[in-house]
Amino acid sequence: MSTRDVLPGPGQQALGYPSLFLLVLVGALVPVVPTGALVSSAAVVAFHRATPFSLALVFVTASLAAFLGDAALYWLGRRGMRSRNGSRWLEAIRSRAPEERLAQAQGKLAEHGVAVLVLSRLVPAGRIPVMLACLMAKWPLRRFSRGNLPACLAWAATYQVIGILGGSLFKEPWEGVVAAVALTVVVSGAPGVVRRVREAAR
Repeated sequence: MSTRDVLPGPGQQALGYPSLFLLVLVGALVPVVPTGALVSSAAVVAFHRATPFSLALVFVTASLAAFLGDAALYWLGRRGMRSRNGSRWLEAIRSRAPEERLAQAQGKLAEHGVAVLVLSRLVPAGRIPVMLACLMAKWPLRRFSRGNLPACLAWAATYQVIGILGGSLFKEPWEGVVAAVALTVVVSGAPGVVRRVREAAR
């Protein structure tokens, strides 16, 4: 497989950024899309293209999509909190925030405030419990967004660096994509493994 076969031309590249935007946006609303792996893979391709602004466009696209997706989910959650009957979006948020993780998020949010949002985006499975904690603390959307903006920027930068590292190790982009996805899976899964080991030790 050659570089020419993997790297998109101008037409494919024009389609690539909107696709990345939509997938990350959907992944923020419905966390079943591996958005970190998507950003890392896009960074690998941008790194091998070695064209001006390619990496910058990946960063802007990913961070903007994550920010808008989080804002939309938070807004839907606030509507559910104000509704007498709740909403399916609020229930979906609650179902993905175990009681133990929610209690931890509430304690950290009360102690550290907005700074917790930045860390929540970088810790696997940390975003939803902190978002629910913000909802239960009745944070307005504007306050949540102020903290979530640097969180999304840090998240996009982190996974883009993973992609760049993967892409720099191999000559062929597809090899870099595989390496970046594998590295993303390891980074995402490590906290869960550590948590299970600690629970087993107890």
